[in-house]
Amino acid sequence: MGSEARSSRPSEPAIAVQPGEHSLNLRRGCTGATKSSTGPGNYELQDLPQKATRIAPAETSPDDSEATFPTVAESPHPDDRKKMSRTPLLMRSSPAQGTGSYGGLPVLSLSSSPESGGNQVTSLLHRSKKKGKSKLRPREPPRQPSTASLSESRDDSLEDEPMLSGSHARRRNARGEGSAARLDDALEGQDPAAAVKGADQDDGDSESDSMHDVKISGQPLDDSPYSSVRASVAATDDLTLSINTPRMWTLSIFFAILGSSTNLFFSLRYPSVSITPIIALLLVHPLGLLWDRIFKHLDDPEETFHNGALQYRGTIHSDGSRPSSRHSSLLQSRLPWQTRSRLWLAQGRWNAKEHCCVYISSNVSFGFAFATDVIVEQTKFYKQDLGITYQILLTLSTQILGYALAGLTRQYLVRPSGMIWPNTLVSTSMFTALHQEENQPADGWTISPSQFFIRVFLGSAAFYFLPGLLMPALSYFSVITWFAPKNVVVSNLFGVASGLGLFPLTFDWAQIAYIGSPLVTPFWAALNILGGLVLVMWIAAPLMYYANVMYSSYMPILSAAVFDNRGKPYDVSKILTDDFMFDKEAYDNYSRVFLPITYALSYALQFAALTALISHTVLWHGKDIIRQWRRSWAEIRRKPGAEYEPLQDATPTGGRPDSPRTYRHSATSEPELEDLLTVEDVHNRLMRRYEDVPILWYLMTGVSMTIIGIFVVEYYPIHLPWYGLLLALSIGAILFIPIGIVMAITNQQSSLYLICQLVCGMAFPGRPVANMVFTTYGYITSTQGLKFSSDLKLGHYMKIPPKILFNLQLSATVISSLTQIGVLNWMLKFIPGICTPQAMNGFTCPIARVHFNGSILWGVVGPQRFFGPGALYRPLIWAFLVGLIAPIIIWLLARNNRESLLRKVNLAVVFGSLSWIPPATGLNFSVWAIVCYVFNFEVRTRKGAWWRKYNMTLSAALDSGLAFGVVFIFFVLVYPGLTDGFKWWGTEVFKQGCDWTACSYKTVKEGQTFGPKEW
Repeated sequence: MGSEARSSRPSEPAIAVQPGEHSLNLRRGCTGATKSSTGPGNYELQDLPQKATRIAPAETSPDDSEATFPTVAESPHPDDRKKMSRTPLLMRSSPAQGTGSYGGLPVLSLSSSPESGGNQVTSLLHRSKKKGKSKLRPREPPRQPSTASLSESRDDSLEDEPMLSGSHARRRNARGEGSAARLDDALEGQDPAAAVKGADQDDGDSESDSMHDVKISGQPLDDSPYSSVRASVAATDDLTLSINTPRMWTLSIFFAILGSSTNLFFSLRYPSVSITPIIALLLVHPLGLLWDRIFKHLDDPEETFHNGALQYRGTIHSDGSRPSSRHSSLLQSRLPWQTRSRLWLAQGRWNAKEHCCVYISSNVSFGFAFATDVIVEQTKFYKQDLGITYQILLTLSTQILGYALAGLTRQYLVRPSGMIWPNTLVSTSMFTALHQEENQPADGWTISPSQFFIRVFLGSAAFYFLPGLLMPALSYFSVITWFAPKNVVVSNLFGVASGLGLFPLTFDWAQIAYIGSPLVTPFWAALNILGGLVLVMWIAAPLMYYANVMYSSYMPILSAAVFDNRGKPYDVSKILTDDFMFDKEAYDNYSRVFLPITYALSYALQFAALTALISHTVLWHGKDIIRQWRRSWAEIRRKPGAEYEPLQDATPTGGRPDSPRTYRHSATSEPELEDLLTVEDVHNRLMRRYEDVPILWYLMTGVSMTIIGIFVVEYYPIHLPWYGLLLALSIGAILFIPIGIVMAITNQQSSLYLICQLVCGMAFPGRPVANMVFTTYGYITSTQGLKFSSDLKLGHYMKIPPKILFNLQLSATVISSLTQIGVLNWMLKFIPGICTPQAMNGFTCPIARVHFNGSILWGVVGPQRFFGPGALYRPLIWAFLVGLIAPIIIWLLARNNRESLLRKVNLAVVFGSLSWIPPATGLNFSVWAIVCYVFNFEVRTRKGAWWRKYNMTLSAALDSGLAFGVVFIFFVLVYPGLTDGFKWWGTEVFKQGCDWTACSYKTVKEGQTFGPKEW
């Protein structure tokens, strides 16, 4: 029967259920006025009313954009595996850890760019668009669905009944087509402007037309009302799959430790590499299969799982009966301990749900904890070492507090179907694609993705020996400066260490992928970022630099350091008291803080990015956000509890318009909104089967971490009062839902980093350590919470029991935090010269130094002295206004012309991504854009099948191979001292000129200073 998992043999074919006959009721021990007979696994076979049993899909008209699932289906058709609905998406990474706050890169190369309603980059590719056609239209005639499912009735007596599907569940798309996801097609997508609303609009639709493309009818909705979700997420749940197994926990903990330690290790190095959760998603799959091959035997007893956990192991007879649990346990206790151990490890089989759990554990643990940056700054730059206990408490409290926000706002950000979280949809498609285990030829290439990954991984690791050890000049390939090493202008323009990188060539993947892999960035985004680089960093910056604007000619054109009025790196210790407070008299006697021109422009870009994101989002997504906010709020009012519950008072729509287009253009929008509110989302109905996490768990988590935070700021010399901590948490909590709604809809995140720095600088001036800790609690709590919310939505889509997910996320967070503290302390103790320019193998702590400089600006000197009336850098605040107005101008010019190139301009991406400078250089952006063009335009256009099959795998293999090569070279060759004294032309040529020493255009004579005479 479908309610039992039999891992050692295939499931039996489904039996059709007719009205009045026995139907599966999956509630244990349920009672009611129905005749029942006990079946295998102590489930009950009950006679359900005829209205509760649907035999065939509802009839659909050509205008229908949704089709309901039949209750019974045959085995999967072989051709179903060849089909995949395209998923329009844009992935936006977490805020950049560059100059400070903002600027993640969009992820995944896509077929579209922003705000063109489905016809964007395709115009560049000279593709024609069929007006009014959905990109999600089926490519083949409808087939019989490949899953047996028991759909719920809308009858209140059956409100707790889940849907049931077999282990090979497939969904039906908008036209009723059985659709199975392939990895190549799963990576198709587009900018968020089109991600959730462009698929089913025709040219006549406005930019903010409704994203609901579902026909309203009297039948319960058996799929999501959103086409992008329907294309990526199965509308069924396989109840037989194992989840809570030793395999899942072992792999989750392994990747949490591996990823968190690796990323923390590389965060202190330049050039660096980041191990992303996508790499874990790809790497863990063969490990899960290998686990089964090692531990499972053909003669193993059969297993039954309930809510993902092992319920029964033993013999199940042909008639479905089985011995008692006591008898089965007695028999197993007589087995050798080796066999019992193997059976315990061999629970279930590797499947998509376990895969999802490992990915989620990686997602919450791979990013290096922001608190570790605070610890580095305190220890190495402020010379304030507060001990291991402080480090653990600070890291755990900042990493976990966000989980309380995510859990307490589930009703707003996770449960409503309108909260799509587009970044989760690629993952769901990839789970489906990877577990199909097929290998279709692609432009003549027949190698499997796994074999392709292994070969590229080994090649990447081996090749890194050239730029990483034998000839570093291949990494810093500023060949033009080698012919004129002392020429300052040549070094400024063509240098790659402290120059603008106008000669974009390097052979080091660490340099190419420093701001993120170019292979997974959409080409339209690369064009946006490259355009910003050219206009701001390659045109405006040198013009201002050589004109000595803001005295910038006395400093390097590009540097992560801040300077004093003698052109030397600023010595912050001269303006601090012994207890790390601002000394005004010492500051007046020493120097004001000066910024290199690219550093100053980077701050201006961050200011502009913050307001541009707001302006861009309101203009292109405003109506959708308001509509979905109202929808989410109405759902919450209808469901006041925290549990998964059915919507009440669902009624047929009567005479509502049938066509989605008619619905969207209806004169009265409120009734249609209410109609959608009465249609249950299939994923909420399926999740009602699982016991929810009590809200008290999240409350206790938040309260306990807040108490720890108060202890940290009061007990240790942080100089942040307890009410300052509560203020920081209040900023994150108050803005959490609005930012979360915007991110869940548009996939763009508004950062609180600058807001927190500004508020603390105004409220607690002259306290640099307090500013860092305040920002960490305010900014990271919100950022971590949004990450947790996204993962809760992914678990919602993949039907992971909430309690398993709660334990998994918290466990992975705690383990990764402790791991990073251990790795950090080892590095600070045993790597010579770490966080100094003389550090071995590039461990100069570039990101921590940038954040340290930010603490000087906002914490020590304060925003009033830096941006207040009469301040040198006050003109930079006009960037707020520029960021607010510029998107309005573009919107006015492009809103009525779907073919306009201006629709491809996203100023939030342009401004935000460039905030990586510093510590990134012009080389990191220019060569990155070239590689993105080659693969995501040329290769994709000319070899589309190859690109879809191998591009994502290529990116993961290059990143992970590079990481392995860096770790191997450092620990095996560099750290033991085996490379000491190894020098030749290829290791020294790039260090001989002004590019490496960061020469300034103008010099300050001995005993003199530059800058305003009065300040």
